[in-house]
Amino acid sequence: MSRQPLPSLPPLPHFTQALGHGIYAIDTAFQRDHFDAAYLVVDDGRAAFIDTGTRHAVPRLLDTLQAVGLSTQAVDWVIPTHVHLDHAGGVGPLMQQLPSARLLVHPRGLRHMVDPSALWAGALAVYGEEEMQRSYGTLVGVPESRTVASTDEQRVRLGQRELRLIDTPGHARHHHCVWDETSGGWFTGDTFGLSYREFDDAQGRAWILPTSTPVQFEPEALLASLQRLMQTQPRRMFLTHYSAVGRDAADVRRLAGLLIEQIQEMARIARALQDAPERHLALKRELLALYQRGVAAHLGDAMSPEQVAQLLSMDVELNAQGLGVWLDKQRPRTEDGARSNGG
Repeated sequence: MSRQPLPSLPPLPHFTQALGHGIYAIDTAFQRDHFDAAYLVVDDGRAAFIDTGTRHAVPRLLDTLQAVGLSTQAVDWVIPTHVHLDHAGGVGPLMQQLPSARLLVHPRGLRHMVDPSALWAGALAVYGEEEMQRSYGTLVGVPESRTVASTDEQRVRLGQRELRLIDTPGHARHHHCVWDETSGGWFTGDTFGLSYREFDDAQGRAWILPTSTPVQFEPEALLASLQRLMQTQPRRMFLTHYSAVGRDAADVRRLAGLLIEQIQEMARIARALQDAPERHLALKRELLALYQRGVAAHLGDAMSPEQVAQLLSMDVELNAQGLGVWLDKQRPRTEDGARSNGG
């Protein structure tokens, strides 16, 4: 009796990239292509999602799961690196589709995943209803019984591999990163910065910059978190913005060096401009100049300063906002407890 051939799997969707070691990067289509990634990790028939993108990304995540031949019952974990909405806005609706999954979230962010009303209100005040619906969609809470608060150095099983979580403040106090020994890489959320593929050089080497978005940027804490990540001598870094960087351990060290230099310089720039008139505009100008110099050193004249400004316009704006919030937190308090600038 002839053996029946195994059913073939459908090809991966165009928005999904296989990175090896059972890791798939899924372009969530937030803001633009190749800007925001969620990850599916598969081992021995079990799966985890690390970061989810927004609610609008959930169909792409489920399509990728189906394309690798797994059912929704195969997902054991949903692990947002932190609860900013471009990383965790899709957690609630995704969990509704995954009957066996538990949500593993930083303890400082857990309450916001159970009841996202404060997250929604904060973002709504900034963006307004129309933009919130367009970019993020309605937030959905997760039953507390399906949540687990992560702990520093926690280890969880996924199939035959082990994932390790560490607390990584600096970008946000509700941030953890996930170490995967199998690939030799960290899922870094925003702790290891931003690296867009448009900045890759002719040899495929990445350029990277830090993200100091409001409201919890702390440069010293971020530098300490980077040091912890590098202790494992990682060979790759899996970024939310965007996808895998680092060709080997030496290349990851190069990228870490770029981040450290820029974090220190960003803090220096901010301190120098603390009392400058039109401080926010001055911060944006100096940050853009810093990043343009960095890209020029990396790419030469392959990209114009104007192209750099266009690609990084949102990041320059948010980084300047974050530095401004950090500066105001550094001001000494007056006797009545208010900041010395009246805030």
